[in-house]
Amino acid sequence: MNFEAVKAIYMFEMARTRRTLLQSVVSPVISTSLYFIVFGAAVGSRIQEVDGISYGAFITPGLIMLTLLSQCITNGSFGIYFPKFVGTIYEVLSAPVAMTEIVLGYVGAAATKGLLIGAIILLTANFFVHVTIMHPFMMVLFFVLTAITFSLFGFIIGIWAKNFEQLNLIPMLVVPPLTFLGGSFYSISMLPPVWQAVSHFNPVLYLVSGFRWSFYGIADVNPLISLGMVLFFLAICLTTVYWIFRTGYRLRN
Repeated sequence: MNFEAVKAIYMFEMARTRRTLLQSVVSPVISTSLYFIVFGAAVGSRIQEVDGISYGAFITPGLIMLTLLSQCITNGSFGIYFPKFVGTIYEVLSAPVAMTEIVLGYVGAAATKGLLIGAIILLTANFFVHVTIMHPFMMVLFFVLTAITFSLFGFIIGIWAKNFEQLNLIPMLVVPPLTFLGGSFYSISMLPPVWQAVSHFNPVLYLVSGFRWSFYGIADVNPLISLGMVLFFLAICLTTVYWIFRTGYRLRN
């Protein structure tokens, strides 16, 4: 393993974040803070508690997960797509750098950015609501596994995308609806039985439910099943990335 190669890619990607601090960090934190203000005032005044938890505190894990998914996918996809777009991907592919080193560099940076923003939002949430973490180890486990998994997913999107429209298709049009309908702002027990059943086909439900359980000990789905779903999706992403590098699929655009 050439750790210097991994470090070079990782530090380059992290430097890009520092150069665009307002867009990369400040903007998502402000956007999520607005969710707390709007939903806390508009919905929180009508729904005081959900499963014994104040509504503002109840939606906190869902808001963190919403931002984490979006940021990890966006950073993971743009990190590998931009070198393809400008042609510098040839330098990476021609260098004595292994597949695992390329993935660790790009995906590691994307996951780090997502975790950083998620941690800032968690700290910011304490200014609006009282947040408790009943299972800190499981919280960190869900947090890190989700960041790695969806950074890998974003990496795959970046390789698949042929233009900026395709690059933004899934992060902008697919992920937000799945997150909003995945129990981020409500418990699926509040839905009619038919829609509860439909919700179980939404993969984001398992992420939000498991993450919320680590905070308050309440969940719409068994937390072990949620953890299993995260690991299952991680395995799918790893297998897909392996196939991409083995076949050279779209690496040269």
